[in-house]
Amino acid sequence: MKVYLNGVGLVFMSTSKHFAEKLLQIKALQINLQKPYTWASGWNSPVYCDNRKVLSYPYVRDFVKSELANMVLEHYPDAEVIAGVATAGIAIGVMAADLLKLPFIYVRSKPKEHGMGNQVEGVLEAGQKVVVIEDLISTGKSSLQVVDALRAQGALVMGMCGLFTYGFPVADEAFASAGVQLHTISNYKALMELAEEKKIVTQEQAIKLEQWRVSPADWKG
Repeated sequence: MKVYLNGVGLVFMSTSKHFAEKLLQIKALQINLQKPYTWASGWNSPVYCDNRKVLSYPYVRDFVKSELANMVLEHYPDAEVIAGVATAGIAIGVMAADLLKLPFIYVRSKPKEHGMGNQVEGVLEAGQKVVVIEDLISTGKSSLQVVDALRAQGALVMGMCGLFTYGFPVADEAFASAGVQLHTISNYKALMELAEEKKIVTQEQAIKLEQWRVSPADWKG
């Protein structure tokens, strides 16, 4: 719980809600039950998250840099390397690594088809303790593929820190199965609580939005 100024007085709000509010303000998070978005997976989604927009807002960017760095210090004080997930996790990973004064690497979704054929870019030595930085976690599949690539090169992956997670059950299961801890600045639960408090959604809409989170592949709107 933190204290924030809203121009009128002091406001007590969790960091997860505060960040969700920032994402809504810059339209990085959008909710639309009337015209659901279509993801690359083919899923219909009433929520869309584009955390790349964070980079265009200096004060939000500073907030993200500070929170990610603090998260790494709190949960992984022995971290030796920060690894960003290409492409959206590169910029935010560099910001956190710079503040922490730690080496930075990034991991491609697959090895390059030319040159050295690298998947992991930068200097990584076997046995180094690595924290992965991701911008958004949905099913967790692509994020955990990065963990596999790092482990294949001998890294000791301590965990993953990110900006936002939808909290899908399938992702929770995947991270548990892979033995990877996940920490994020904000999450879907905080977004929904904030949306109800701010009257962005009605109680009826909130029920539909929770149904989507529990079973996104089967959601029809």
